Amino acid sequence: MTDTDTPIAVITRVNTLLDAFRGGERFTLSTLARRTGLPRSSTHRLLGQLVDAEWLQRNGNHYELGMKLFELGSVAQHRNQVHRSALPVMHELARATGLVVHLAVLDGPDVVYLEKLGGSFSLSLPSRVGGRQPAHRTAVGKALLAHTRVEVSSRADRRSPGTPNAIDDPARLRQELARIREQSVALDREETALGVACVAAAIGDGYRTVGAISVCGPTNLITGTALAGPVQMAALNAWRRVSGARGVDPAFGLPQLIA
Repeated sequence: MTDTDTPIAVITRVNTLLDAFRGGERFTLSTLARRTGLPRSSTHRLLGQLVDAEWLQRNGNHYELGMKLFELGSVAQHRNQVHRSALPVMHELARATGLVVHLAVLDGPDVVYLEKLGGSFSLSLPSRVGGRQPAHRTAVGKALLAHTRVEVSSRADRRSPGTPNAIDDPARLRQELARIREQSVALDREETALGVACVAAAIGDGYRTVGAISVCGPTNLITGTALAGPVQMAALNAWRRVSGARGVDPAFGLPQLIA
């Protein structure tokens, strides 16, 4: 067995290949080989095995994620304690406001969306369940950055250009996060997408932060003063449900920035 045939090497190549589908696109063999840097022959062999295992599916010359991955992802999502605890609260917030409601967690410089509820306006938003956005350009991301011990001093200047309203200057971002810690609410003022505004609050108790909830909608319908209370109450109720759940580790979550 060569080094490239060891189980670890095979898993690494499979992970590299599947990671190319993170955005949900469809790709040809040639495109996948180019994007992953894997030899075309290895890519073709792995693709065939993943199709047989139903992790991927093939439509003509294109490959896309298979139903087995969606099924496993759905199981993982619904087993996630934060998601289970926050979902009833999110439904209530969506009904009360008529706006799109997000649940997100922090993963490095990004937020990952665990859930998205809402009506037709949700199609106008770039967010999707399982998708990522730069944390400092979203209300949920800023709420999380402001309330956790995550270094933000140099992350903004490495990000790709956003809307003209994005706060990409590290000094301005630190000021924004300080304001969020003081007011316990974060705002997205057309920073993720033009015409869209969001209000968010972190889910935590002052010592741990496990996620954030936001409401989003057309800029002309979103006012921080009107929505701050409902969003903060939803985040508090979600935390009560998370912390009251059986089997939750007392150290669950990320430490708060301010003790």
